[in-house]
Amino acid sequence: MNNTTPPTECKAWANLAHHAESWRTVRLRDLFANDVARAVQLVAEAPGVRLDYSRQRLGAITLRMLSHLAVDRGLPEWRDALLSGKKVNSTEDRAAWHTALRAGGSLPPEVHATLERMKSLSEKIRSEGKIRRVVNLGTGGSDLGPRLVADALSDGALDVRFAANVDPMDLRRAVDGADPASTLFIVASKTFTTQETMANAMAAKAWGGRFFYAVTANTREARSFGATEVLPMWDWVGGRFSVWSAVGLAAACAIGFDEFQELLAGGHDMDKHFADAPLEKNVPVLMALCGVWNTNFLGATTHAVLPYSNALRLFPAYLQQLEMESNGKRVDREGRPVAYATAPVLWGAEGTVSQHSFHQLLHQGTQVVPCDFIDFDLEQNLSANCRAQADALAFGTDDPSLPPHRQYPGNRPSSMLLLEKMNARNLGRLIALYEHKVFTQGVIWNINSFDQWGVELGKEMAGKLLSGGK
Repeated sequence: MNNTTPPTECKAWANLAHHAESWRTVRLRDLFANDVARAVQLVAEAPGVRLDYSRQRLGAITLRMLSHLAVDRGLPEWRDALLSGKKVNSTEDRAAWHTALRAGGSLPPEVHATLERMKSLSEKIRSEGKIRRVVNLGTGGSDLGPRLVADALSDGALDVRFAANVDPMDLRRAVDGADPASTLFIVASKTFTTQETMANAMAAKAWGGRFFYAVTANTREARSFGATEVLPMWDWVGGRFSVWSAVGLAAACAIGFDEFQELLAGGHDMDKHFADAPLEKNVPVLMALCGVWNTNFLGATTHAVLPYSNALRLFPAYLQQLEMESNGKRVDREGRPVAYATAPVLWGAEGTVSQHSFHQLLHQGTQVVPCDFIDFDLEQNLSANCRAQADALAFGTDDPSLPPHRQYPGNRPSSMLLLEKMNARNLGRLIALYEHKVFTQGVIWNINSFDQWGVELGKEMAGKLLSGGK
C-alpha cells in the first residue's frame, strides 16, 4: 500500500503500452483459428461462476503482464486491507468493510444483531398479513441495490415497491392502489436529510402513511419523524455497497429472509475466492485486468453489460452507480490530476431486448464497445442468442461477396459470465464479483473507489436555488 506513484510511471505500465502496439492489428478470428485450446485455456472459475474471456483481444503474455501490473500497484496488500476493515477510504478516513456484512460465522456482533432484527421484522411483516404494500424510500445506494434484488427474486408474498425520485410521479406510482392502513414505508437515508428521500417521506405522510421504519445513522431524527423501528447504517459501509445491510430490509421483505441469507452467502463465497485465488485465476481480478487493458491500452471509452435474463433487467443500472460513482475520478489518492483514463461509461440492458435496439452500434458502429455477456443457461433460446451475439461480435463475417452494409467487421472484445441458474446465492456472487472488480481497478489506477464528492456540488447549488439564493 506504499506505492503512491501514478501507474503510468510503473515499468509494467510502459511494458504494456509497448505490448499493446503489437495487438492493434491482431484479429480474434485468427487467434481462435491458430489456437484450438484458446477457448479452454482463457477461462476461470469462482464458486457458481465461470468466466470465459477467450473473446478478449489479449493472450497469455498479456495476462501475465497485467498481473505484474496489479502486483506492482500493491493489489495483494490493498485486498488484505479491504477485507480486514482497514481505512481504505482515504478522503473520508474510514473503512469500506461491506464484506463484514456477509462474513458468515465471523459476523461482527453489531451486524449479527441487525440481521436478527431484520429477520424478525421481515418475517412478521410477511406472516401477519396486516401489511400488504411495502414502499422503500431511498435514493442511490439506498434504492438501487434493494430494488435490484426485489425485482430479480420477489416471491410475490408482498407487494414491494420503490420511490427514489423527487418527482412526485415516482411516489404516486409506488402507492397507486394501496391503502394507507396496510402500507409500510421504509425510509433509508444515512443522515436522514437526503433531499429526495425526505421529500418523499413527507409526501408519504401527506398521502396518509401511518407506518414508518427507518434505516439510518441519525436515530434521533428518525424517531422524531415518527419511525417506530430504526435500523442502523454504519460509516464503514458506503451506500452503493449497502444492499447487504439493513438497507436490504425491503428486499428481505420481498424475497423472504432465508433467501436474503442466501444472497449474503453468495457474496461471502465471492469474498473468499477474491481473497484466496491466484491473480491469474481470480475472476474479479481477471475482469478488472481485461477492463484496464481495453480502457488504458486499447482505447475503449465505454463498456456494455448484457444480462440474458429478465430477472437481471436492472443490473446494468445498478452497475452504473457501482462503477462510475466509484471510479469516475479525476484525481488520484494523493490529489494529483490523473493523466490516464479511469472508469469507462457503463451501460447496457437485458438480452434479447437489447438486440433490437443498440446492438446495431455494437456490431457495425465506428467505436468498439467491450461487453460483458451474462448467461444463466435458463432457457435454450436465451442462451443461444447470448452466445451467438458474443461470437458475432468476435468473429464478424469474412464473405467478400456481401455488400458493405451486410459486412460485420468483428474483432470486438467481450467476456462471458456463465451461471447455472438465477437464484439468490448466484445473484450475491455476481454483485460481489463486480464490487471486487471495481476495487481492483481503483487500486491499479491509484484512485479512491469509496468516495463520491462529484455529486455534492450540484446538490448544494440546487439547495441554494430552492432557498432563493444564487
